[in-house]
Amino acid sequence: MKKDFLSISDINNLTLDAILSETAVLKDERQRGIKQESLSGKSLAMIFEKASTRTRIAFEVGMFELGGHAIFLTTQDMQLNRGEEIRDTARVLSRYVSAIMLRAYHHQTLEEFAQFSSVPVINGLSDREHPCQILADIFTIKEHFNTLKGIKIAWIGDGNNVCNSLLLSTPLTGIELTIASPHQYLPNPKLVASVQSKGGNIHITDSPEEAADNANVLYTDVWVSMGDEKQRKSRVNAFQGYTLDMNLVSLASSDAIIMHCLPAHRGEEITDEVIESKQSVVWDQAENRLHTQKALLKELLLHP
Repeated sequence: MKKDFLSISDINNLTLDAILSETAVLKDERQRGIKQESLSGKSLAMIFEKASTRTRIAFEVGMFELGGHAIFLTTQDMQLNRGEEIRDTARVLSRYVSAIMLRAYHHQTLEEFAQFSSVPVINGLSDREHPCQILADIFTIKEHFNTLKGIKIAWIGDGNNVCNSLLLSTPLTGIELTIASPHQYLPNPKLVASVQSKGGNIHITDSPEEAADNANVLYTDVWVSMGDEKQRKSRVNAFQGYTLDMNLVSLASSDAIIMHCLPAHRGEEITDEVIESKQSVVWDQAENRLHTQKALLKELLLHP
């Protein structure tokens, strides 16, 4: 049976370990100039409803470096823009390509695509989750600390799609996650309760200082995500006091690292001083999107 990757919870801890191990191999081989052709003859259709930098480039370069081919498409380029149904597009693309990556406004679009596709469908971002980002984040943390279990992450800011995927990953990793957000922007309580029932170590607070206390990782994201622009003023007002600055960094563990999935709005959710500090691993985190997405493609296409 084909495997989809719509959510970080679509994989188990054994598959996660395999992806992380393969990521380390692929990163090392790339640095040493060793080429792989393991996806030779395979094609990836990449469909974008939303703009993209890291997701698009990492998948496109990743397919190229593995000997495959990536096709960039926006919905404006396709008959979807003229009313063709998702299920029809999914069926047709499945006859042409080896996998489909979709970056969508609504998670339901991904679910319908996967339902009618006979090849793997990958979530390149939706309003509900961003699992490809979390693969890179988990790898970056393990790369830095050489472990995942017991690592304390402070998520400071919007309980958005990235936060949801991070939250869902905790039963797989043993990471302890504290989410600090204004009440109205916290993750769905039912989701939190569900993850906790599966062994996720999750804490909720409205205090950035409480979250940052003795944390190993300080993580933030934009306050206004794509699709939320009409709420910009109210969101910026609500998140006053949630800026990741050096005062919060000083509360964390002395070896704490700073993470941000980018793009960053410096001066809003994070200060320039923090993102440019020696503790920032933001650029490693961004680079690792390439390596983890290559490992994910191999997992989906070579190990059905």
